[in-house]
Amino acid sequence: MADNPNNERPSARQVGVWSSKGEQTWHIAEECPVAIVVNRRNYAVMLATPADLDDFAVGFAISEHIVNAADEILSIRIEQNQIGFDIHLDIREDRLERLDLQQKRRNMVGATGCGLCGLENADGFLAKLPTATPLSILPSVQAMGSAIDALPENQELNRQTKSVHAAAWCGSNGNIELVREDVGRHNAVDKVVGAMARLINRSEGFLLVSSRCSYEIVEKAARHNVAVICSISAPTGF
Repeated sequence: MADNPNNERPSARQVGVWSSKGEQTWHIAEECPVAIVVNRRNYAVMLATPADLDDFAVGFAISEHIVNAADEILSIRIEQNQIGFDIHLDIREDRLERLDLQQKRRNMVGATGCGLCGLENADGFLAKLPTATPLSILPSVQAMGSAIDALPENQELNRQTKSVHAAAWCGSNGNIELVREDVGRHNAVDKVVGAMARLINRSEGFLLVSSRCSYEIVEKAARHNVAVICSISAPTGF
């Protein structure tokens, strides 16, 4: 998969704010429209933090079941426009039939990134998910606790803005290997699993998320063969 240079804009900007201590400088997280174009077909528009967009594109394509793996994406081209970015994906020809099916099921403008906008009916939502490969050794509670404790120091953007979500890939021992951040929690997950999907040798481990473990997060994990999720929040029932 060949990538063009990633011409992303800053993920945060400085603003002046007033407080009891007088005027101070604060950073606010950026978000902008990101259009996903697959084989010259407009597929979706999401609001996302303009960072790690190549990873986001790969994670999103697999999560959406457009492709099964990163090597089915032939190229990624990211173009900046006046209000955001266009991500152009070229995928294998034998995946176009699946793309057509997905487009019929979804007419999505993801203002909230919820992952459900535009589904025609509940059948698409309740479709059986793939079964992830079991880990040879399950991570211990201590390993998960260690990863949770270490996550804040790995959140560079959140240290500036105090307002973005994170997803991390952690080894089974709890060591954090990759972190991606975004104003949207689903986007953060797509970014980190997309980054992992592009690696030739992926280590065993678990997905750590800084938000509740919703159905959509579980669905994305299953699409990426992730067997264990650690969530810094309560799960939701379904």
